[in-house]
Amino acid sequence: MVAVVDKIPISFNEFIDWYPEVSEIHYELRRGVITQMPKPKGKHSEITGFVIKKLNYIIDEMQAPYFIPRECIIKASADTGYEPDIAVVDRSLLANEPRWESASVIECGESVKLVVEVVSTNWRDDYAVKMSDYENLGINEYWIVDYLGLGGRRYIGSPKQPTFSICRLVDGEYEIQQFRGSDRIRSSTFPKLQLTVDQIFNPG
Repeated sequence: MVAVVDKIPISFNEFIDWYPEVSEIHYELRRGVITQMPKPKGKHSEITGFVIKKLNYIIDEMQAPYFIPRECIIKASADTGYEPDIAVVDRSLLANEPRWESASVIECGESVKLVVEVVSTNWRDDYAVKMSDYENLGINEYWIVDYLGLGGRRYIGSPKQPTFSICRLVDGEYEIQQFRGSDRIRSSTFPKLQLTVDQIFNPG
C-alpha cells in the first residue's frame, strides 16, 4: 500500500471529491491518509470471483433484494473509508444512502448485509483495524478469508493454518467463529450456502 497525496489528514468528504472518476487503481482512506491498494492477483482474484459467484446464486435463490456492486466505498468514520473485496448490499435500504447514486458510497452499516475481505500481506488491517471499524459501523456479518494462513497467531492460533473466520454482530460486538479444511461454513445471512473451506480456498 502506498500513500498517494502529501496533504494529511484528508477528510472522507475530501477523499470522495478527490477520487478519480476513471481509474483502474483502487484507493482507501486510512485515518486521513489516501492509500493506493495493491491490485489483487492470482489466487486472491480467483477466490474472490468464486465467492461472488456462489453468493449471487444464493441471492437469486432466496429472491432477496441484495446485490454485489462491482465496487463501492464504505464510510467507516469521518477520516476512513474502505473498498472491500466483496460487499453484499440491501437494495431496499439504498434510499437511506444519500451518496450512493453519485459516488457509490455506503454510510449506514444496516445497508450492508455482508462484507468480505480476502487476506493478503496487510493481514493486520483485516483482522484488527477493519474488523473494529465494521463492528462499530454495525455491519451484521464480516468474513475474513485467510487462504494462506497469514494472520497473527493471536487471531488464528499456532501453528498458523489457512482459516476462514466469520464475525457475527451480537449485541453490538462481533462473535467470531473459525472454520478450516472440510468444515462447512455457517453464515447467518446465507444459511443455505453449502460450501466447505476447502472448496473456497481451492475453487479449481
